Amino acid sequence: MLMAMDKNIIGQANKIMVWLMKYYPVRIKNVGEQQKADRQTIWNFKDGRAYEQVAQMTARHLQELFGSRLTSIVFTCVPASTQEKNELRYKRFSERVCELTHAINGYPHMQVSAGRLAVHEHRKDETEARTAQMADYDTDFFKGKDVLLFDDIITKGISYATTADNLEACGANVLGGLFLAKTFYKV
Repeated sequence: MLMAMDKNIIGQANKIMVWLMKYYPVRIKNVGEQQKADRQTIWNFKDGRAYEQVAQMTARHLQELFGSRLTSIVFTCVPASTQEKNELRYKRFSERVCELTHAINGYPHMQVSAGRLAVHEHRKDETEARTAQMADYDTDFFKGKDVLLFDDIITKGISYATTADNLEACGANVLGGLFLAKTFYKV
């Protein structure tokens, strides 16, 4: 089962994967003012404060990628590490993105079922992070639908790929992922 899961997760990387910003962790010191401003935007989004700005950016990119097809695509987010963080980060954001694009809001149909360490806090046992299902999915809702996933930061893509794999197990067709930022370690 683990080998099949890993194969499925690896297969998710062949789908559309777009990020809007580059994220340089604080330990990367030689970044410029734009990179620092982007980092602050990312942190603000994670704290629920920059949802409108990020929703506007996301909507523009979704319209460029999918155009009028958006009305038949479910937009949903990779679950955060707790239900509280998930709601703070994604509830209003998802509503706003779908309002701007006319995509179908998947947020109400996926709920965090168990708290977990954030992926960056879970480095010791990536196998557990990869295989654990941390959300409950409304299978009836997702079955047969095209889904685009959103996540705040992609580093290795394990959270994205696991969520995509779980949604496909529900019968969804995951088109790919859009990310606020991708982690980079060199400027």
